[in-house]
Amino acid sequence: MPGCRSTLSAHYNHIIHDHKRSAVAMNVAATNYRPLMTKEGLDPAHGVEAVNEFGETQSVFVPGEIPLTIRVDGMEVVTLMTLGTEPEALTLGYIRNQKLIEDIRTIKSVSVDWDRELVDVETHTGEGISDWQEKMKRRIITSGCGQGTIFSCTVDKLYEVKLDPPKLKQSSLYDLIKNVSRLNDVYRVSGAVHGCGLCTSHESLMHIEDVGRHNAADAIAGRMWLDDLPGDDKIFYTTGRLTSEIVMKTAFMGIPVLLSRSGVTRMGLELAQEIGMTMIARAKGKHFLIYNGAEHVELDDKPPERRTPPPTKGMRDLS
Repeated sequence: MPGCRSTLSAHYNHIIHDHKRSAVAMNVAATNYRPLMTKEGLDPAHGVEAVNEFGETQSVFVPGEIPLTIRVDGMEVVTLMTLGTEPEALTLGYIRNQKLIEDIRTIKSVSVDWDRELVDVETHTGEGISDWQEKMKRRIITSGCGQGTIFSCTVDKLYEVKLDPPKLKQSSLYDLIKNVSRLNDVYRVSGAVHGCGLCTSHESLMHIEDVGRHNAADAIAGRMWLDDLPGDDKIFYTTGRLTSEIVMKTAFMGIPVLLSRSGVTRMGLELAQEIGMTMIARAKGKHFLIYNGAEHVELDDKPPERRTPPPTKGMRDLS
């Protein structure tokens, strides 16, 4: 809706002009601390029977989709729909990416109870999330699958991030695109899921699938937080479109490069431009489009030239 779009754009623009571009980089002190956690990951896909166009019954797989309500010191925060493969990491990543808790050492335990569809996060102080009522008043509904939510305080902190995109080679990107395309195991058997990966310039270090790309991104953020993994030399890959929320999540993980086989939104591109994030999309086979940061990519493996570019959704004439 135009009204919603203009309101969100106005908010982002207000934040942009209110923050200094010389923001200090996020530096979290190295720590090996890990809260006590359950290990309640579920199987991602489930066998069912369906009838095809010939009237034949055949066995197929469908992805799981289970509600998981996050509580912090007994206070309900949000209910997420998830595959349930990485519930503890998903919980930590959501809390981290929404800037609800800044230091993982604040968290005492993360306990998942699927019978109650709950995950309880306990802090050492037992005081919950600071300024929670104020943060709840300042929420933004995003364009994520199933409508994601971000808090205004999340946007406020975006411009504290300082990114330094690395130099990339076209040949390495081709290797990475080929390698990550092999990792969507749940999607192959059931479809209806998104995948995200934490990558080097040519391979994936971890890959997580979920019913929404935001869940997969949060689960990766959670695992990075647990293992104290830096993101400054990494690439974040997703099968989904590059929206403003995905740009923010990637930035908060300290990752300077965003890669997708899908397209981008205007707000996502504008935010990537503001914070200096390299954005590469429509990445399939030998084709990709660099929407931001082309100066950081060395085209060392150009395919044979064509008279006309391949048709993509982002290049169709709207008239």
